[in-house]
Amino acid sequence: MFGRFKNKKIAVIGAGTEGLSSALFLAKRGAIVSVLDQKKEEQLDQGFIKILREKDIKILGGEGYLKNLKDFDLIIRSPGVNLKRLKTKDLRHRNITSQTKLFFDLCPCPIIGVTGTKGKGTTSVLIYEMLQKQSSFAKASGEKGFNVYLGGNIGRPPLDFLDKLNTHSKVILELSSFQLQDITKSPHIAVMLMTTSEHLDYHKDTKEYIDAKRNILKFQTASDEAILNKDYPASNESDTHTQAKVYKVSRSTDVMEGCFVQDGKIVLKVASTIEEIIDTREILIPGEHNFENVCAAVMASYLAGATKANMVKVLKTFKGLEHRLELVGEISGVRYYDDSFSTTPETAIAAIAAFSEPEIIVLGGASKGSNFKELGEVISGARNIKAIIGIGKEWKRIKAQFRIQPIRQAQGKNSKFKIIENCKNMHEIVKAASGVAKSGDVVLLSPACASFDMFKNYKDRGDLFKEEVSKLPTRN
Repeated sequence: MFGRFKNKKIAVIGAGTEGLSSALFLAKRGAIVSVLDQKKEEQLDQGFIKILREKDIKILGGEGYLKNLKDFDLIIRSPGVNLKRLKTKDLRHRNITSQTKLFFDLCPCPIIGVTGTKGKGTTSVLIYEMLQKQSSFAKASGEKGFNVYLGGNIGRPPLDFLDKLNTHSKVILELSSFQLQDITKSPHIAVMLMTTSEHLDYHKDTKEYIDAKRNILKFQTASDEAILNKDYPASNESDTHTQAKVYKVSRSTDVMEGCFVQDGKIVLKVASTIEEIIDTREILIPGEHNFENVCAAVMASYLAGATKANMVKVLKTFKGLEHRLELVGEISGVRYYDDSFSTTPETAIAAIAAFSEPEIIVLGGASKGSNFKELGEVISGARNIKAIIGIGKEWKRIKAQFRIQPIRQAQGKNSKFKIIENCKNMHEIVKAASGVAKSGDVVLLSPACASFDMFKNYKDRGDLFKEEVSKLPTRN
C-alpha cells in the first residue's frame, strides 16, 4: 500500500506541525522529500528543522519557494496553503493532495468527521471522550473494546497514528474548510454543525466556503450517516448534498430523527425510540449554544456505539476546551472567561447570551471580512452589558453597528453601557476591565475577530489574558 511513495520526489508545502508530520511519514516510506515554505529557513521552527535534517529531508524556504513545483511527482499542501495559488502553477490537479486526502485513502477503519463554522473542536472532543469512556467500560467488563484516536484540526495530525489503526479502531477528525475543499472521500459519519460565514480572507465568497464544508457529505453513500444542524440554513439544507441516512440536531425545535433540546432535556429520537439523555442543568460546559454541540456529539456517539450511561458521565464532567468560553478564575467575586477562540460575530453573540449577569466584554481585532450588523443589534438590545472594551482595527466597524452610540466612560454615567477604547496591550485591557467590574459581574474576552493586529494568534491572545488575570489583586 505504501510502496507507491518509494523513490518518488515529493514536495510538502508548509513547515508547520502537519507539514512536519507529512514529511516524516513519506520519508519513512522511501520518498525523496523536500519541505517548502514561504519563510526563510532561519525564520522557521528550529526544532522542526533539526528533525528534518536528521532524516535527510531538504528544506527550501523564502522567495521563490514554489518556482520548481513541476519537478515533483507529488505535492502535499498543508491546510493553510491556498489551493487556488497552486493551481495557477500549471500543475496537473491530480499531482496536488493533502494529508487529509492521504489519510482518507489509507485509513483502514471508519472515520467520524466533524466540521462547522464554530463548535467543531468541542464536538470532536466530546465524541472522542464518549467513545473512550465506552471502550474503557467494555474492557472493564471483559470485552475487547477498541482504540479511539482524535486528529485533524485538533489533536494529532492523523498520519501520525495511521500505523496504529485496524478495522476495529475509531477515528474522529475535526475538519476545516481548508482540509475539506479538495477531498474526494467523505467520512462514514459526517457531522455538519452551525455553518454561517468564515475565512472570507481565504475563500472567494460565502458560497465557496459553504461548498467546501459540504464536501464532508458529498461523497457519502447510502451506508453512511450524516448529522446536520437544523438551526442554520446552510447546514440544514445540506441534506440534499448527501446520499447518507440523515439525522438532524437542534436546540430550538423537535426533529424527525436525531437529537434536540426539549423542556430542558437533551432528547434522542431514533426510529420509534425517544429517550431523554440528560437534564441540560447537569451539563458542565457553559452556554446554551453548547447544547447544539452536545446534541451532535450524543447523536454521533450513539451511532458509533456509545451507551447513554457513558455519554452522561462525560457530559457531567467535561469542562470544555481551552480558549472556548473557558473560566479563567474568580477574583473578588468577578468571573473572568477566556473565549479568545471567538473570531466571528456569531460566536461572540453566543458567548454574550451565555450569561445573565452584568457583562464587561472585550471586542475587536483584525479583519476576517465579517458582517457585524447582527452583533450590533444583540449588543444594542442586551440589558446586562455593563461595559465594552473596544480593541483592534475592526472595533470602529463593530461600534458603527450599535443602534445607540454609547457615551465614553470619561463623559458621564448616563449611557446604556460604558465604552473604553485605546488599550494598547492585554495588560491595559485586563486592567480596564477589572476597574469597571464589581462582585457578581462577568468579564468576557470574546473578540469576534482575528487576533493578528495585536497578538500572534488566538492562543497567544487567550494566554496573555489568563496571565494578566492571574496577576490581579484580590479586593476586600
